[in-house]
Amino acid sequence: MTTGTSPAEPILSVDQLSVDFQIGGEWVPAVKDVSFTVAKGEVVALVGESGSGKSVSSMSVLGLLAKNSRRRGSIRYGDTELLGLGEEALRAIRGKRIAMIFQEPMTALNPVYTIGEQIIEAIQCHERVPAAEARARTLELLKKVGIPDPESRIGSYPHQLSGGQRQRAMIAMAISGSPEIIIADEPTTALDVTVQAEILELLRRLQKDLGSAAVVITHDMGVVADLADRVVVMRQGEVVEEAPVARLFADPQHEYTRKLLSAVPRRGQAEPAPSGTAADTTQEPTLRVTGLQVEYPGRLGRKGFKAVHDISFDIGKGKVLGLVGESGSGKSTIGRAIVGLVRATSGTIEICGREVTGLGAKELRGFRRKYSMVFQDPGSSLDPRRSIGDSIAAPMIINRYAERAVVRKRVLELLEQVELPGNWADRFPHELSGGQRQRVGIARALALEPELLIADEPTSALDVSVQATVLRLFQELQDRLGFSCLFISHDLGVVELLSHDVAVLQHGRMVEHGPAREVLNDPQTDYTRRLVAAAPVPDPVEQAERRELWRAISR
Repeated sequence: MTTGTSPAEPILSVDQLSVDFQIGGEWVPAVKDVSFTVAKGEVVALVGESGSGKSVSSMSVLGLLAKNSRRRGSIRYGDTELLGLGEEALRAIRGKRIAMIFQEPMTALNPVYTIGEQIIEAIQCHERVPAAEARARTLELLKKVGIPDPESRIGSYPHQLSGGQRQRAMIAMAISGSPEIIIADEPTTALDVTVQAEILELLRRLQKDLGSAAVVITHDMGVVADLADRVVVMRQGEVVEEAPVARLFADPQHEYTRKLLSAVPRRGQAEPAPSGTAADTTQEPTLRVTGLQVEYPGRLGRKGFKAVHDISFDIGKGKVLGLVGESGSGKSTIGRAIVGLVRATSGTIEICGREVTGLGAKELRGFRRKYSMVFQDPGSSLDPRRSIGDSIAAPMIINRYAERAVVRKRVLELLEQVELPGNWADRFPHELSGGQRQRVGIARALALEPELLIADEPTSALDVSVQATVLRLFQELQDRLGFSCLFISHDLGVVELLSHDVAVLQHGRMVEHGPAREVLNDPQTDYTRRLVAAAPVPDPVEQAERRELWRAISR
């Protein structure tokens, strides 16, 4: 292990921490002899693949692990030993001295209470203040974290806020006690690039204003380059490298660290996607969208919301079009309209030369095998009661692809294509990792050999090395099978790596469209320039320059 020294007296010291979980009567190690320190005002990033032990290590600090766990070693907050500390004493530290920002605010926030009620409760848990004072402080906190119109938003429920606003509300709750240490577990996962940039700017400003130390758990090396002073790299429950952020990126010592950094798609360094032959331009496009508009009806007499305005584009045979934009720009709505999950208000959608706009299930039967969709979250899009083999087989059975014996053989072939063992066909989704479940989702989407694939954020929740594996697999399958693809993503590095062309959406309108490398490396509109500048890159020096550029553009 390569180590770096902490710049000052540590406020948090983790020493020889080991964590085991009792499973099936046996103790299974999750963290083994992990040591690191965090100094006052310092930001330390814990990085590594899923299962590396980074979240378990951070949850151990506040005793937030499941009851089937045991901890050994030492965790000291200043002069206080936290391991073995009673629940009442820990409760006085949680939230007040050491605060936690959880990964998914939609599940961490209580859906039956307004965000104002939840922040007020956090304040009154640690201080005996009148309700009016707690409410006034809550409004200040909401304003501080950049939530618009705090007076009205204080009465909003979590589901009434956007993903970025929910994360800001979670941050407001975390800083309500002016903590000395903030632990942020994947604070920007699944946020689009501009919202992510805003959240990173907010965390940086708050950490500076409060003088707090921070532990940031992330798989996004761009976030590490943007925020961290020092980096602790974990693998299989152990620390394999620790160094100041600039040195780690410039000269990683451990092979695993080099692997993590090389797995990150870097904008401007991707090889241009093959352009195909000249004959392609004379062929009928696999997908043609003309004048597409989608409007969601209003409720209880309210005016409807138009999500997509007059969108037109083509995708040629064997080509990939990347669709990018902020949350709410209409990307996923377009994808869902193409496969019939959302009804188009007007315009036309042609797939393989046939107009499908407005056609019902009966009219589309037999034709639907020509297109398919890979969803963002395979955990929720796969039926937990079905084996993965049955999930892959379902489209073939529904469309009467062949006899069951032939279908079973095809399932095994598809598992092999996505680099999963055939004997896993009888396993269930919960027995697979996130990356493995996403491979099953791709296999299911390819079951009927579609000519068009809609991929909606298929790698957004995967760590960098798993993402790299899935992207390599996707590229190989697309090259070999030649399907056309609409690839929806907020990761511009991934989009440049996979796409021939890019379309940029803002508020449901297309603002830029052209070859991927041209659009992403020489954007012509202010909006696209903001998107490009907001995307963090895994290089501390370059990221500092891009941060200043984003600030200037965003003013």
